[in-house]
Amino acid sequence: MPLSRRALVSTLPAAALAAMALPLRARAAGGPATAGEATGAAHTRLIDNTVAVFAGTRETNARPEVRAKLTSIAATARSRLTAMDRAGQGELFQGLALGTSDPNLNASYQYLYEIALATRTPDGGAPSGLHGDTGVQRRVIDGLIWLHEHTYGDQSKGYYGNWFTWEIGISTHVSKMLALLADELAAYRPDLAATYVASMDAYLRNGKDGDVDLDSRFHTGANLADITTNRVLQGAVLGDDTRITKALADQLTILATIDPYELRHGVTDGFYADGSFIQHASVAYTGSYGKGLLTRVVQTIKMLDGTGYTTDDRLVRVVQGWVVDGFAPLIFEGWLMEIVKGRGVSRPATGYADAAEVVEAVVGLSAHAPGADATALKGYVAYLRQTSKAPLDPSAFVSPVSIAAYADILADPSIPASDLGPAERHVAFNAMDRTVHRRPGYAFALARSSSRISRYEYMSGENLLPWFQGDGAHHLYLSGQDQTQAFGVDYLTAVPPQRLAGVTAPVETRRTIPELYGTLWYDNPERGFTSSSEAQNTYVYFPRSTHPFSGGAALGPYGVAGFVQSDDVAYAAKQAGDLPEDFVVYRDADATKSWFLFDDEIVVLAAGVGDAARRAVTTTLDARIAAPSDTLTLTGRLRGGAPWSGTGTASLAWLRYANATRAASVGYVFLDGPPPTVTLDTVTRSRRAVRLANPDTPVTKQLFAVTVERAAGAPHTSMAYALVPNATERQLDGARRPLAVLANTTRLQAVAHRGLRITALNAFAPGSHHAGRLSVRGPGSVILQETHDGGVAVAVSDPTTERDTVSVVIRGRRMRAVAVDDGVRVGRVPGGIRIVATTRHAYGRSFTATLR
Repeated sequence: MPLSRRALVSTLPAAALAAMALPLRARAAGGPATAGEATGAAHTRLIDNTVAVFAGTRETNARPEVRAKLTSIAATARSRLTAMDRAGQGELFQGLALGTSDPNLNASYQYLYEIALATRTPDGGAPSGLHGDTGVQRRVIDGLIWLHEHTYGDQSKGYYGNWFTWEIGISTHVSKMLALLADELAAYRPDLAATYVASMDAYLRNGKDGDVDLDSRFHTGANLADITTNRVLQGAVLGDDTRITKALADQLTILATIDPYELRHGVTDGFYADGSFIQHASVAYTGSYGKGLLTRVVQTIKMLDGTGYTTDDRLVRVVQGWVVDGFAPLIFEGWLMEIVKGRGVSRPATGYADAAEVVEAVVGLSAHAPGADATALKGYVAYLRQTSKAPLDPSAFVSPVSIAAYADILADPSIPASDLGPAERHVAFNAMDRTVHRRPGYAFALARSSSRISRYEYMSGENLLPWFQGDGAHHLYLSGQDQTQAFGVDYLTAVPPQRLAGVTAPVETRRTIPELYGTLWYDNPERGFTSSSEAQNTYVYFPRSTHPFSGGAALGPYGVAGFVQSDDVAYAAKQAGDLPEDFVVYRDADATKSWFLFDDEIVVLAAGVGDAARRAVTTTLDARIAAPSDTLTLTGRLRGGAPWSGTGTASLAWLRYANATRAASVGYVFLDGPPPTVTLDTVTRSRRAVRLANPDTPVTKQLFAVTVERAAGAPHTSMAYALVPNATERQLDGARRPLAVLANTTRLQAVAHRGLRITALNAFAPGSHHAGRLSVRGPGSVILQETHDGGVAVAVSDPTTERDTVSVVIRGRRMRAVAVDDGVRVGRVPGGIRIVATTRHAYGRSFTATLR
């Protein structure tokens, strides 16, 4: 892509954001009459654009590719009308009793919107009988009046349940209806729009004076995008230009890259310089809230087209940066990775469906990007369609216009299908404690946590068994596979939470939040625990860990990551006497871990593995699921050279898991440590075990796992092993040769790969540390590669984010600096070269130098 994220950050300082939303009066050429005409024209254009986004146009809807979408819109509307006809006492729609259930109230508004949408959707060559039906439109308007009079309009009785329903959910449906039905509202009930806007303002209770409050923890990131988009539509319907320009100015603050050392309004939610996205202050959330933000901002771009509210393409360029650096690394063969979905990992429709939402946003964005940027975005759409292992259903797109544009992209032979990054890449999302390592045959996704980032997210009965998802859990995606058969909700359902791949966990039974407290949260208002309080967020919904070390260094397509496992803040607070007696906490096991990410091998070192409370502990090197009918084989070789197969505990040199049905395999090379245990079981569990709203669907899977088991009271131990994706037995026989473990303690972990001429380390403690040619003082992460011309390339980072500098000495002959990043100093010392990286305020990013 012509524009890198880092370059973009410097082109869009936060102070420039407000200038991107200019009041119409500043654009008006002439006196008051001319200004008024310009304002009215802009509002009309904004409403027309909005209708086109959601309902399509006559031209797009005449396309055969759009017909399935139109059929779906009409069928949904007719089913909603039938439910309205059959409504009982206290209902607007059958089955949605009102008065105490905010989900039912929100669904009632959603149903009205779906009916209204059908009446504004040009139906092309397949007439639905609903388009332009003013009688049906007036039924919708009467429904809006009824809901306002009986439920929504009474401020003293509203605002029960989830705050999101009242400040965002209902307002989103209503604001779109006001735009869709603007003409009929003007003719039939011209007062209703103002009545509803006044009520929506009154329900914005986490705001300020009925408007957005940028200092509110509720008005950030994707939530702020939703609220401000609603207010833009409200302003257009009311002819309130001040509302529009204020809402746009508020929304544009989302585009500023988060600087954790100079926060604006105290907000940590948003995109970071390394492509990370955080919501809820500490949750890695690109794949859910980040996806929603991307969708909403692209819709805003489309709504504003031709209105004059934005004066240049900076908004488009920022969002393009999100796609390139934030989303593209996380989508592998059409599957959006689980490590950035928060509680959304427990929902049935994830992965391919999530990526489809990103595709629609990219399709929309490409229509507004210039030249080569537009071509690259369209090429990425074609690439995702080409590589996805599940057919992308464009009828699931929100906009009929997007469906037509998507078809045009795929039909254009001049657009080359191309990813937005190289096939071989290592991406360190250190700002959200995530790592993605990609090769043509696989992708490895790693989730960690720290004193900065949450271990997991549980909320609203979703992701009921989350405790270890940020404890070094990994997903190893193999190329050419249907990932729904390997991961997704069925993986969480079939695999016990303490045996997720990559996790070290105590052997104990834990209870879910509903099991513990009988509600979806811990309810104790006297101690500050309500459904959406800060205490609830901190200790129940998304607790952070308590150790600062989590991160790593990236050097081109290679990388190293490290993590010190620790108790979460809830356990620490309970030990300090700061939480109520009946608040239940759980203690974590102990482990210090490093991941060394090469081409064919992912080497994992673990030290200090055990439990200070003397519980039994399991370390799961990997866990994979397969269909009951899949043919699986487990073969290996013992350290003495004898062949081995099947399950059990043995002193293995290597193990190969093969799924002949899926043509998939993974190898495991055991470099050091206790003998592993290999298991293969058939399990059946309900998807409802991980999410209360899931259907009670039984999932039966073969569950393979390779673990290291430690009995209760056993001393702490260490282990070293390598994951080898797509391995053959012959490859595994020789896999140990290029690898050397140089150190594996809780102070230092280091590995050398002789074939790649790489030495990498994580130092976790104060003092001096030595591995191969490298010496480092204090905590740090270093990766060095010797080049074929006798030089070296080196990358350094501070995974704690707390150090001002990290100093590394490379022993050997004298070399001179060929290229160094800003903030890097190179100097000679006896016996070698010292590199000092100024890591202060770098938030874990890597600093590189090339010497020769």
